[in-house]
Amino acid sequence: MQVAILTFDGFNELDSFVAGAILNRLRPHGWAAHITAPTGTVTSMNGVVVQRQRPLAFVEEADAVLIGSGLRTREIAADSTMLGQLRLDPVRQLIAAQCSGTLLLAKLGLIGDLPACTDLTTKPWVVEAGVDVIDAPFAAHGNVATAGGCLAAPYLAAWMIARGGSIALAREALHYVAPVGEKERFVDHALSIVAGEMVDA
Repeated sequence: MQVAILTFDGFNELDSFVAGAILNRLRPHGWAAHITAPTGTVTSMNGVVVQRQRPLAFVEEADAVLIGSGLRTREIAADSTMLGQLRLDPVRQLIAAQCSGTLLLAKLGLIGDLPACTDLTTKPWVVEAGVDVIDAPFAAHGNVATAGGCLAAPYLAAWMIARGGSIALAREALHYVAPVGEKERFVDHALSIVAGEMVDA
């Protein structure tokens, strides 16, 4: 399973790195998550400069795409040229968005009138885009999932693994990153959120 972690200038490190690190725990099982960006390097909202691993065109060939949030999401959402390069296919691909990444999914027409999640700052813009935003950390419908809040990244990673692999693989990946002394509780909670929201569209 090849995953594009769609990352733009001004990105939130937690969104891109946490989910990516969890997904890459499954490299022995053939999974790989790649920082995918329109430019050779991207700078985070806190000044961390990262070299991309895959060009933007990789989003078309990836098995799954995860869109993180960032300071420039509204600008990107208003850029028709950039949006035109994000050719995603919810029939073939697993597609997930976190926080303001949900706004990009809305602009791409991948949410429609389905309930979705985002962060509190982005919520008014996503609602303005015609999306029904719910007060929840995670929601999934078929091959599209959304999450709200930086620390909801493990939910997106767990959903992607469960949907593209198995619950057992998701449990394996989450168990590694879970806090010591809280592993079972952390994993059980995360999987209960994911499993409870896996709704076929």
